[in-house]
Amino acid sequence: MVRLAFGDKVMMVIIYIFLALLAFVTFYPFWNGLVISFNSGSDTAMGGVTFWPRDFTLENYGIVFQDNRLLNGFKISVLRTVIGTIFSILVTSIFAYGMTKSELIGRKYYMVMCIITMYFTGGLIPSFMLVRGLGLMDSFWVFIIPGLVSVWNMIIFRTFFNGLPNGLEESAKIDGCGNWGIFFKIILPLSGPVIATLSLFTAVSHWNEWFLPSIYINNENLLPIQTMLRQILNSNIMSEQMSNLDSASQAVLSRMQSVTSKSLSMATMMVATLPIIMVYPFVQKHFVKGVLVGSLKE
Repeated sequence: MVRLAFGDKVMMVIIYIFLALLAFVTFYPFWNGLVISFNSGSDTAMGGVTFWPRDFTLENYGIVFQDNRLLNGFKISVLRTVIGTIFSILVTSIFAYGMTKSELIGRKYYMVMCIITMYFTGGLIPSFMLVRGLGLMDSFWVFIIPGLVSVWNMIIFRTFFNGLPNGLEESAKIDGCGNWGIFFKIILPLSGPVIATLSLFTAVSHWNEWFLPSIYINNENLLPIQTMLRQILNSNIMSEQMSNLDSASQAVLSRMQSVTSKSLSMATMMVATLPIIMVYPFVQKHFVKGVLVGSLKE
């Protein structure tokens, strides 16, 4: 067993204290939001609610789950995340596999053009005109099609594919397997860690996106819950929030005088945040392996 010098022990203590404080500062805002969501809104307005609910109630969540608009927004967010992630990973990985082929004419030119898009964009107005020209305004597919290809993910996929043994493809071609068969039967099954990692990053990006729907979507039935949450957070007057709720929710809210806009927004925030957080434990083991094997090559 290696004995640490006194100076090393002091440094280790300082490091652990710093990491503990950093973890606390990072986690506390989320915990406080969770506590407020379970606390009476009128009691929260008095201040002093920190680590535990002072006046425990489920009324805030009762409003959220009885509002058809919020439930529909939650459904849109789930569909967007699932469909968007599947299509994005599939299209990006196919693109990356094609970029690994040395016989691809203009491969370097395509790569340069892709990298340029990582640093320069046309801006919001050209993007808006493009989406409108494609007929994607007020369409669910505006969440999917513009983000089908991620250049950064493509580079990671391409580097990972280049690291696979060439003999795998050569033996498959000898057996009569074509490019599509090689990709779906050999390449993808071997790409589990990088697919899991990039799928999570893509899913989080889809789930947290609230800005673009506020620009491209005018149909209230297509708004994801994150955009609705933004609207709630921007509403400082409870009467304004009540006007956005359906009749059933307004009736419930009128009987619950302890509910405030802050407590309602915190409950909505928890509903919008917890599902994506619950995904992390299932793919966490792939994080380091997936990113490293896709970004480094000897």
